Amino acid sequence: MFSIGVSGPAKLQAVTTLVNKLTEDLKSKSLSPEERDKALEELKVYGRDPRNADPIFTKEGIETLTKHAFDSSSETTSRNALRVLCNAMLLKPETRQRFVDLGYESKACEKLKNDNWDDEFLATRVIFFCTYGTSVDLNKLIDEYQLADSIVKNLSRHATRISEHAKNKTKADPMELMALGETLRLLFNVTSKCPSKTDSFTAAVPHIVTLLLSLDIPPKGTPPLEAPLGPLVNATMNLKLDSEETRSCLYPKDAPSSLAEKLIKLLDLSLKAYSDQELDATVTPLVCLISSIYEYAPADSPVCDTIRKSLLPSEEERTKVLGKGDTLPARLLVNMTNPIAPEFAKAVSHLLFNVSDKDAHKFIENIGYGYASGFLFQNNIPIPEGLGGDDEKGESSKAGQSSKRAVNPITGQFLDAETFPDMPEMTMEEKEREAERLFVLFERARKLGIVNSNPVEKAVQEGRFEELPDDYEEDSD
Repeated sequence: MFSIGVSGPAKLQAVTTLVNKLTEDLKSKSLSPEERDKALEELKVYGRDPRNADPIFTKEGIETLTKHAFDSSSETTSRNALRVLCNAMLLKPETRQRFVDLGYESKACEKLKNDNWDDEFLATRVIFFCTYGTSVDLNKLIDEYQLADSIVKNLSRHATRISEHAKNKTKADPMELMALGETLRLLFNVTSKCPSKTDSFTAAVPHIVTLLLSLDIPPKGTPPLEAPLGPLVNATMNLKLDSEETRSCLYPKDAPSSLAEKLIKLLDLSLKAYSDQELDATVTPLVCLISSIYEYAPADSPVCDTIRKSLLPSEEERTKVLGKGDTLPARLLVNMTNPIAPEFAKAVSHLLFNVSDKDAHKFIENIGYGYASGFLFQNNIPIPEGLGGDDEKGESSKAGQSSKRAVNPITGQFLDAETFPDMPEMTMEEKEREAERLFVLFERARKLGIVNSNPVEKAVQEGRFEELPDDYEEDSD
């Protein structure tokens, strides 16, 4: 370890000297292996702060680092140079195109094939940075340099090793987990930016599932979706989960609900651990993955029932207005209209609609019209007539609970469990004002298409409302 305290012009001079020395070494091999590695170690420390370290980030500096990283016969020298290069690409985005201009992407892909955590971490990180703001040809990396094959093979190796750790109750090497996290981030970026090649990565799904099931949920006090669990979930976002080859791993015969149960537990913990500001970026992919697992489940799989029972309000919750407790279903309902996390809110709404078999009637029956109406209106889904109760065949909704007790279609609460405040009876004038208010509200709803007719207007037309005379006075006894 080096502790270099120089700064300002002295630091600039030291960095310039080191870069020149390493550049000359490429031509004359003037440095011994020990001197070369020592120079790269010093440069790494200087490069952590880009101030007065300009020579590292120039075209010549990046070329020198790249050649030591990928052309050296020494693994130690290669990794030392890669560490400086990765740091430069992190701190100065313009260096990424300078690397791409050198044409070394093929050698970076080749290094991914090494069975070594350090090489995987460093080479993956270089390629990852190239996916931002450069002219890198990802199609070429996949087709000619076997990028997809290398990523899948590395994930396979991680899955094997980490599942062994789980069986033997041993801990994985921290470097192994860092390499895994970096590979998953690269997988997500490549499939996002090169969607035409998504099929090349489908073989990664079984390994991702194995990893999700093998890794322990972090202990209390640790964010539940910290790496590698979060990146594992994110990596599935662009992959095809509905193919025959992926279904067998998503719904294993011996425990078809195991993955869904793990993800639901992570969701429950995540809603407690992350702030509203973090939900969009951090937890939304998890909700989307659970939704996909429900949607693509085989008809005879128990996984759908597992998800419904976990995410939809229970009979006990229906003794109160829905969304008022601290259960997972209650917190999901509240987040359907979370203004601070609009993407998360949208994902939760789609998940609950999906779990309701994409049936508007079941959707309202499951969560109440109050929560369901906004989603249905925003997605141009017609409001079904005759809310609540059993369906037309007289059967309970498949997506709902099995109880036959009548439910308030607006709040989702059992009708026989509703309580009302002990208030004095309204005067006739108060009743008239309330009727006028309801008339205006229903008229707005009718114009928006939420209801087909104004029930207050209909009641007036049918003579069920009586206008009070101007000289009406309430009895005072």
